[in-house]
Amino acid sequence: MSPFDANHRRHTSFASVFVFPDVENEIEIVIDEKDLRIDTYRSSGAGGQHVNVTDSAVRITHIPTGIVVQCQNERSQHRNKSMAMKILKSRLYKKQLEEQELEFEK
Repeated sequence: MSPFDANHRRHTSFASVFVFPDVENEIEIVIDEKDLRIDTYRSSGAGGQHVNVTDSAVRITHIPTGIVVQCQNERSQHRNKSMAMKILKSRLYKKQLEEQELEFEK
């Protein structure tokens, strides 16, 4: 059943897309390691025997803000962690911009 169909009909395929800003390396977002909780777990979905035996998926929780990001796109835990950190940085940057905008409106 498709979660994207208001009539809850069965579809052969559907996709969900999340768009996040690509933070350039010139933008400095400081993340303290002690503010992070990093969990690893087994990926779900297709991938054969590899996903059944390795904890390659990564979930990172930024404790001060409560922002949670996860990545299980790659086979490598290191690449998933790198991508999750990139997503976290972009979300923290977006949050910082929103806070600055609120201050500017005051």
